Amino acid sequence: MQIEDFDYFLNEELIAQTPLKNRDESRLLVLDKKTGKVEHQHFKDVIDYLEEGDTLVLNNTKVLPARLIGTKEDTNAVIEVLLLKNIKGDEWECLTKPARRIKVGTIISFGRGLLKAECIKEEEEGIRHFRLLYEGILYEILEKLGTMPLPPYIHEKLKDQTRYQTVYAKEVGSAAAPTAGLHFTKELLEKIENKGIHIAYVTLHVGLGTFRPVSVSNIKDHHMHSEYYEMSEEVATLLNQTKAAGKKIISVGTTSTRTLETIMNLYGKFQKSSGWTDIFIYPGYEFKAIDSLITNFHLPKSTLVMLVSALAGRENILNAYKIAVEEKYRFFSFGDAMLIK
Repeated sequence: MQIEDFDYFLNEELIAQTPLKNRDESRLLVLDKKTGKVEHQHFKDVIDYLEEGDTLVLNNTKVLPARLIGTKEDTNAVIEVLLLKNIKGDEWECLTKPARRIKVGTIISFGRGLLKAECIKEEEEGIRHFRLLYEGILYEILEKLGTMPLPPYIHEKLKDQTRYQTVYAKEVGSAAAPTAGLHFTKELLEKIENKGIHIAYVTLHVGLGTFRPVSVSNIKDHHMHSEYYEMSEEVATLLNQTKAAGKKIISVGTTSTRTLETIMNLYGKFQKSSGWTDIFIYPGYEFKAIDSLITNFHLPKSTLVMLVSALAGRENILNAYKIAVEEKYRFFSFGDAMLIK
């Protein structure tokens, strides 16, 4: 399979630059994965497609204000550092620009020395490992010095930083938001629960995979970056019971999907677990965990388009995207949503 098989045309003006005033008033394209039929709804209508006894699975990761602008201590050159992954203790994997200026031993200062980062390892594609030097609580320092790491296709400044967090964000550690969840309000989640639908939370901390494009022609040559995930015993039990009862598991977002499929591939059932996953889902993959997926519209030729193509069929997805473009849906992180049922 070639990367070009997952391309589609998108007018740049359809890339959403800001979130809507009300989260759940975004549009919802409903795609039947068996027939390819498309319906047009609003996100708050998603409840009509969920049945009593089903389980909705959300990723409760919380985005770090992980984009930092600092200066090299020796030259005062301006350096941008994006915290991607906590390796251990105060050692972090980071995306760095311009990386060519950063060698082992380089120290970058942020906020007049409130936070410092010493380079301890060099890797390819702009990746560096830093040891962070500070006093106090790192998250509080990042709240003062950092900004939300919005994707490069968003050019507008985000006025309210909380709009790049889900309303249920809890576990700090992501370099990007699980954007399918941005459409939910607390009121909508309450309505869903009142209908008898279970809500379960897993954690996957979104890392470099979100920022790294596919750079190979044959998609099978692409290697996914590993990301940390967790599932509790309580959630595993609920999901196994949902399966046993013949009810549906509806995953919110590709990150939740990758977590659920990783665990099912490892154990043949859901169970309490944590670890690192680099699962790459593309057409030909047989889904073992999820029945339906709530997701956003993804970048052309991205691994996320490949994942939804694996679930609904490449032709169905590309046709749905063509319709979405014609109907002027809003695309990407702050855009509209799709339900693959």
